[in-house]
Amino acid sequence: MILLNFSHPVTVAQHAQIEALTETTIARLIDIPTQFDEQQPFGPQLAALLETIDLTAQQWQSEPIMVALPSLNFIAAVLLAELHGRMGYFPLVVRTRPAPGSAPRRYEVAELLDLQSIREAARRQR
Repeated sequence: MILLNFSHPVTVAQHAQIEALTETTIARLIDIPTQFDEQQPFGPQLAALLETIDLTAQQWQSEPIMVALPSLNFIAAVLLAELHGRMGYFPLVVRTRPAPGSAPRRYEVAELLDLQSIREAARRQR
């Protein structure tokens, strides 16, 4: 599996949690530093950012890809639209949360969000 990380660095513990939840090895972790100019349109900035990722059109469509989203909601929304266009489906998303009682604060993997399954379930409600 390929993990595209648009968020904070993935810790060793988070890496292990993701592999345990997916029962799959993360074969490739790609860290993508995500800083946008908020005075400029996000679409072109995101397209340029995704062009820095070394994946072919075939890999986008055939490799198992999971995503850790950026924290800014507007970038995350544009990213999901772009990924769906490249992949043909919504990716699995890593959701983190503060670990209970941690000081200093640290984050753990809370769950994996299967956006494609959520979308398909929602379509049955139409």
